[in-house]
Amino acid sequence: MKICFASSSGGHLEQLFMLSPIMDNYDCFIVTEKTKYDLNISNRKIFYIEHVNRKEILFLLKSFLNSFYSLGIFIKEKPDIIISTGALAMIPICIICKLFGKKLIYIESYAKISSPNITGRILYKFADRFYVQWESMLEYYPKAKFLGGIY
Repeated sequence: MKICFASSSGGHLEQLFMLSPIMDNYDCFIVTEKTKYDLNISNRKIFYIEHVNRKEILFLLKSFLNSFYSLGIFIKEKPDIIISTGALAMIPICIICKLFGKKLIYIESYAKISSPNITGRILYKFADRFYVQWESMLEYYPKAKFLGGIY
């Protein structure tokens, strides 16, 4: 079984790395945004896509490009499962995996305590498993599972 771990940079990626014990036990790779921050991780296969900010003028173009990058990554790596902590730039890889019949596990951000984020609202409809890290978020995602924080 091959697992794709996907998240944007920053806190989303930090949350994703809390799942390192899972990464250690499976054939896996990471998809994240290319930023000035260097991950400096030698024991993991990492693919980079464009950083996306919905307030940027190039938002739609970058999202379109990320769809093509994500399709290429999917075809090359052929994951069975994708686990994502968001955010926006990860929507294409998540939806592509679902279109090809793969499993999607989405973990809503630890920072979301009282309102859902855009990525969560979109991927909630596609996820095979959807986890929230705060019980209060079950109000917005009634079919989600609450298991506490991943920290």
